[in-house]
Amino acid sequence: MSTFTSELVAAGLAGTALEPGQTGYEDEVAGFNAAVVHRPEVVVGARSADDVVRAVRFARARGLRVAVHSTGHGAHTAVTGGMLVATRRLDRMQIDPGARQTIAGAGVRWGAVIAGAAPHGLAPIAGSSPNVGVVGFLSGGGIGPLVRSHGFGSDHLVGATLVTGAGDVVTTSAEENPEILWALRGGTPRFGVVTEVKVSLAHVPALYAGSLFFDEPHIEAALRGWISWTERADPRVSTSMAIVRMPPIEAVPAPLRGRRVLTLRFAFPGDAEEGVRLAAPLRAVAPVLLDGLDALPLAEVPRIYNDPAGPVPAWVSGGLLATVDQDLATVLLRHVGAGTDSPFLAAEVRHLGEATERDVPGGSAVGGRAARFTFGLIGTNPAHFAAVLPEVEAVLVGDLARWLSPEANGNFAPHPHVRGPARPDQMPATRARLSELARRYDPDSLFR
Repeated sequence: MSTFTSELVAAGLAGTALEPGQTGYEDEVAGFNAAVVHRPEVVVGARSADDVVRAVRFARARGLRVAVHSTGHGAHTAVTGGMLVATRRLDRMQIDPGARQTIAGAGVRWGAVIAGAAPHGLAPIAGSSPNVGVVGFLSGGGIGPLVRSHGFGSDHLVGATLVTGAGDVVTTSAEENPEILWALRGGTPRFGVVTEVKVSLAHVPALYAGSLFFDEPHIEAALRGWISWTERADPRVSTSMAIVRMPPIEAVPAPLRGRRVLTLRFAFPGDAEEGVRLAAPLRAVAPVLLDGLDALPLAEVPRIYNDPAGPVPAWVSGGLLATVDQDLATVLLRHVGAGTDSPFLAAEVRHLGEATERDVPGGSAVGGRAARFTFGLIGTNPAHFAAVLPEVEAVLVGDLARWLSPEANGNFAPHPHVRGPARPDQMPATRARLSELARRYDPDSLFR
């Protein structure tokens, strides 16, 4: 048994502690993004909050930096030393229908919460993928299918438990340590390991949602039509568009397989009759190749985006837009539209505003209240990750410069290896407040 492993076991660790070369190490460090291969000196698979305390105190005593992962969706850069705390085993989840809340461990994924809440007519303000971890999504802000009607996912965080960089267990709520709750609401704070969260659930008696697909010859009409439609969109409706090069694989529906298409995602928390009326202008922007809009059971919310189950190799970069217009459409079409040779699998724009404009009682560190759209770029060919995608992304984002928001959002951030001018960061006052909290709760900078 190696040194770190034996010492952690001797310290009472109930979970696993593994070092490179030991059986199970590769599985323990693996995450959703198969392109990111972590190589910490030791990975701790925590089974409880007590395990996290032991791990953090161990790391602090030995001067090891600490990184955390659950599902690995947000991984862009490999951990190459120190300690990695894997929280996927902290998977306890409880639904309280009366309080309209869920308590979820750090290893819980949104799919479990969606399935548990749906029978009660409740829904979490979750991400587009059921495989995304609850904690990472909330700490980065969280932009999902119901973003305009219900706000950022982090707006619904009401409490949490975490282990600080000093190895102390701290709880936070509106009444207790509220400054930590403020930070966890979208600030991507790095001063501890969240072990459990309490999240409010929305009452959604009906949902009309899904996707419309438009074939390559109609991408321009669909994009321009959607952009015009967003100028007068109903505040209860959340939409996004993505231009996607569908892979020629069995998992893709036959009408879409191997095609470049534009997909419009639509979500209205209301009855089908009104949903049909609200969606009618989007159905009319161009001939529809495949119509997937319908009354949707709450348990099937992930069908709106149909994100891959993974793991997959992925290169992801994004940001926030202050506004969009037809000139922006022209830029996008030149880079990723019909007939182009773009190296990206998908280019996406999501509509924000309405509920995202309003901060929650007690405040939040989330970035993007003033932004009206997000943009995202996704590549899946590892041969392009090191040079091609960063170069092409830099040119595209340079062409989008006049529409960029001065704010940044933790879940829609530039790839760490992008090129060109500096990108927007957290607002100075937010960054300063987060830095002060990090000095207080992580005095030895274990997590920075």
